Amino acid sequence: MNRIVSSLALLSLTTSLSANEWSRFRGPNGTGVGSADGIPVAFTEDDLNFKTALPGGSGCGSPVVWGERVFVLSADPKTATRYMNCIHGKSGKVLWSKEYKSESHRLHTRSSYASCTPAADKDYVYVAWSTPSSTLLKAFRHEDGAEAWSRDLGTWQSQHGFGTSPIVYGDLVILHNSQQAAQLKPGEEPGRSRMTAFERTTGEVKWSTDLVSKNVCYSVPFIHKGKDGRDELICSSTGNGIFSLDPLTGSQKWSLNDGLFAMRTVGSPIAAGGHIFGSTGSGRYSSNYIVAVEPGANAKLAYKIENGSNFKAPYVPCLIADGDLVFCLYDKGFASCVNARSGEVLWIERTGAALSGSPIRVGNRIYAVDESGVVWVWAASETYKLLGKSDLGEESRSTPAVANGQMYIRTYGHLVSVGGK
Repeated sequence: MNRIVSSLALLSLTTSLSANEWSRFRGPNGTGVGSADGIPVAFTEDDLNFKTALPGGSGCGSPVVWGERVFVLSADPKTATRYMNCIHGKSGKVLWSKEYKSESHRLHTRSSYASCTPAADKDYVYVAWSTPSSTLLKAFRHEDGAEAWSRDLGTWQSQHGFGTSPIVYGDLVILHNSQQAAQLKPGEEPGRSRMTAFERTTGEVKWSTDLVSKNVCYSVPFIHKGKDGRDELICSSTGNGIFSLDPLTGSQKWSLNDGLFAMRTVGSPIAAGGHIFGSTGSGRYSSNYIVAVEPGANAKLAYKIENGSNFKAPYVPCLIADGDLVFCLYDKGFASCVNARSGEVLWIERTGAALSGSPIRVGNRIYAVDESGVVWVWAASETYKLLGKSDLGEESRSTPAVANGQMYIRTYGHLVSVGGK
């Protein structure tokens, strides 16, 4: 009984967010769904609330919002210096910025030294990054950016660079630390993949669950209500497939692997139509596919949709849902819509939009920023309809945030705000 009460209390803390909070990667519980009435479908630079230069001028991590504070990581690629930044969500003024010098190391051409999206709660903002010698998870106070705590999680194996993001569940900060087991240099040890939960005020490790190391994966977990009425932490990776952990203890509740993902998982899982959806792919794109899994103790594959002439599965961008519709924005210029329950592909259209960031949904509209910095807006419907396009004038590989009636978009070197007027 105490366990159930504790779980309900944690859920209450996690979900009691107002319209002023977009507290993690892809917002409330990772759904990518925000609420605001005044976000335009097309705009110019004259319509922006502000355009604030970010220290270092580089980064792919997305902004998060708590109250009137926007938090975002940035970096100087020439010196590998990282900056944790707090920006006023109304004025665009930089309230504080903390600098961390590092050393240069290998990154994917589409990655950066600032590819983590922070997570926030009412007291702290949490962010992670890796260097050649360590993986750091840090907590900063909202008011002045003072470090509340910092934890070194050890080395991190990947040929692409760090890019996963923490989440907050009640009094826990949870990080999916997936590592590479293949293609190691002589003398290198395989990375140790694990999911770890930290006490949010102290950084004390509360639990750590070992996972299978195969391809390094970047999926960010979300909370799902299981058939027993209890919360489950759902995530995906090449080595573990789609899996469920108890968010309070880290113990495994169920998993579906058995070769479910043949390639890397970059996009984060979502729930729609009674299924859990995941995606897998590679930079070659031709073999990408999505899966729909019936969750639970007897988890099974409901269906799988592979790339072909009538469907294009994304590699990096996450899926986005509206009811029983799942929208798939392919990295290289296509958009598709699937009936989540049946797996029927309802439409596919060529867009020409190259995407590394993920889409979000505001009401019945889907927003995504392509790599050239053009904001695309589509109707979330059973038929394809492009509603608007707006050019920010600078490249972007990030996912927008929605809070305070505004949309916050991170380009490489700036944070911009639009809407709410």
